[in-house]
Formats: sequence, C-alpha cells, structure tokens
Amino acid sequence: MFRPKRQSREIVISKGGSGRAEDNQEISGWNNCKFPYLIKGKANKKKIIHPPIESHFLLPAMKSERRSSSPSISSMMSVLKRIGRNTSLKMTLEGAHDPNDEEVVNKFREVLFLEGHLLGKRNDYHTLLRFLRMRDFDIPKAKDMFVNYIKWREEYRVDAIAKEFKFEEVGEVKNCYPHGFHGVDRVGRPVYIERLGMVNMDALLEVTKMERLVKYHVCEQEKTMILRYPACSIIAKTHIASTTSILDVKGVGMSSFSKPARYLFMEIQKIDSNYYPETLHRLYIVNAGSGFRMLWKVLKPFLDVLGDSYKSELLETVDPSNLPSFLGGSCSCSGHGGCLFSDKGPWNNPEIQDLLQVLAVTEEGYDDADNTSLASEDGLATPGSGQIDQRRQEEVVKKLENIQALEAALLEANTKLEALETALEDTKKVVKGLSQHIHQTLNFCID
Repeated sequence: MFRPKRQSREIVISKGGSGRAEDNQEISGWNNCKFPYLIKGKANKKKIIHPPIESHFLLPAMKSERRSSSPSISSMMSVLKRIGRNTSLKMTLEGAHDPNDEEVVNKFREVLFLEGHLLGKRNDYHTLLRFLRMRDFDIPKAKDMFVNYIKWREEYRVDAIAKEFKFEEVGEVKNCYPHGFHGVDRVGRPVYIERLGMVNMDALLEVTKMERLVKYHVCEQEKTMILRYPACSIIAKTHIASTTSILDVKGVGMSSFSKPARYLFMEIQKIDSNYYPETLHRLYIVNAGSGFRMLWKVLKPFLDVLGDSYKSELLETVDPSNLPSFLGGSCSCSGHGGCLFSDKGPWNNPEIQDLLQVLAVTEEGYDDADNTSLASEDGLATPGSGQIDQRRQEEVVKKLENIQALEAALLEANTKLEALETALEDTKKVVKGLSQHIHQTLNFCID
C-alpha cells in the first residue's frame, strides 16, 4: 500500500566525494522534493524513500538554536509548565500524529491483534509506524517483519540482556574500535560516531568475543530507544526518533574487510535493519579515500559521501560544540579516552533521568518495568531498569509525591485566586455604586 505523503521541508542528498561537480548534486529544501520518491538500484530494483520520520512532528529548521547536552532543571520545568495539567508529558513528547499514518497504523494494529501477535508494550504508534515505513506501508509485509521482530526479542532474550548484560571490557573495546555517541545535532537528534579506519580487529577479538560485541550493540540500541531518544525529545521539545551518524573511514583499506570484520558488520546491519528500522536519519561518510570510494556507487542513493572536504557540511548539521575536534568541531572531552568515551548527551543528565522515571511511573503505557529497562556501558545501572535500589525508588516516589503536592497546592491557590478576583469585582461594583451615590448627593446639595 503506497500513499503519497505531504512535502517535507528540508533534505540534502549529497552524491559526491570525488571532487567533480557532476558528482556533487544536491537537493536542498524539501519543497523541491515530493515524497515518497523512487530511486533505482541494481537491476532497476526500486526503493521508495520517505521523508525523515520526525517530519510529521513539525521539527525546527536545521539552523535553529544551538542544542545543549547539559540542560538545566529550569528548562525542563518550563516545558512542564507549557504542557499543562490536562496534557500528559508523554503525549507532548510524541507530537501530533499524522492523520493518514494513524489510520494505517490502526489498521495494522487491528491485523496484529486479530492474529494474536500484538504485545501490549510493543503496540505504540511510533513502533508500528517504523515497521510500516520500512515496508512502504504494505501491511502484510510489515506484519511479517513485525512478527519476526517479536520472535527475535523472545528467542534472543532482548529484555533479559538489556537488564542483565554487563560489558565490563567496554573501555578496552573502544581503544580497538573507536565509537560512541557524542552530543546532538542542530535539530536535537543524538550523534553517533565511528572511526572505522582505526579499528584493530585482531586486538578487538583478544579483549572480547564476537557474541559479546553483538549483545553490546543490542544493549546500546535498547538504550537509544528507551533513554536517548526520550531525553533528546525533552530538550528539543518535540519527538526525536532517529540518529545522525558519522563514519570516519580515513585509513580504511582491504585489510579492514577481513572475515571477522565482515561478519560483525553483517550481524549489526541485520539487527539494525530488521529489528530497529527507520532509526537512521542520515549517515555521513567522511575522509573517503580512493580505497573506499569504489563502494560508494552502491551506497550513494542513501548516504552522504563527503570525501575529505566535509567540515562545512557537518557543521551545517551539528553545532561545533557537539562535534569532536578530529572532525572539525570544537569539543575535546576531558577524561580518559576523550570524546568517543564520554557518551556525552542529555540522556546522562540525572534530572532528565528522574523526569523520565516519573513519567514511567505516571503513564499507563509505561507501567511495565520491563519496558523501561535501559542498557548502559557499565551494565544496567540506569533509571527504569528494574534493578534500581531501594533508595533510588524512594527518591522517585518522593519526587512524584512532591509533584502531586505541588499540583494540589497550585490548584488550591488557583481556587483562592479566582475567589479573590470575584470578591474584587464585587468590591469594584460597590465602590462604583458608592461613588455614584456621593456624586448624586453633591449635586443635590449644590442645587
């Protein structure tokens, strides 16, 4: 089922990296681009390209205000004030649903329910929409993909891995395989960076096993879906559901495509495309030398291959403060390992974590503790993981009680204020009547 979508507002598809003008065609401004549009691949195989998933939620322009990775509690409270008591924070973060999409999502949900495939915590609008978009809104194909996703989660024990898996060797792994999340782009999406040319696969397999690398990747994906995107949504004040990724391929050669490297790449690619679809906003490939450019003809319909003149392009998307210095930004995170060890982002702010935990407690859609389990590099010591200690639980309950008490106090104050306003109006009427009476008396005396 293919449906026309409304025009989106901005997209840039760079088809270059070679330096030749004809290889650097650009479509700037989504007003020039009708969605969905077709591109032809190998053997004239067609692929439908949809607008970015957040385009349904009225995102700000690319060159909007600078996004900070360390928001204050006052900024979050201002968000809460604008929300008001009658609209839940969860609904505000989700944004307005596209009516056409929602109609198809509801049909999709009904099909899954009738066939007994629908799990309560997996039937939310955005999860179902991602699978529909991945299959171009073809409900039977999306159903097959979604059923395989649910089956994989059960067989691979994703929820258990997300709660129990501890990746103690993460520091050693990042020394051999530099990668990590670092800040947000100008819209508010998390930025993920890999330095593929610096990967030492032999050393990597000495400090960990392939199976553990795959489990670690699944944990990070779960953390992104459950913690990073919601935290970014709070700061962006709109729904965030995808990632901007940067692959630095400087130094990539034939040795980079060893058998273990190919296996790891294929496993990660399979997991991401089959079970976490429509979560990549844009992928930038930078420092693409001649050894890598031979591949870009296959990739160019989907990727921005920027060669070594990439800084201005990246800085249009990511503020310099959120871009490491080795990519042309101004950030040099202190501490062991630098930027790619920092996991810099709003998802690490304790106040945001507490806010998300309170939301998990108060919202019916998040009342299952399994749905709020979060994976972290140090194990799973993140809010909502089901392993929060007693002190942490008491703190969250106390915060919730304080919020409820504050709401009650505000409601009482508002009632009293309305009573005072009514009394003031009555007083004004009395004073006005008294003034008229005095004026009449004075006139009578003068006469």
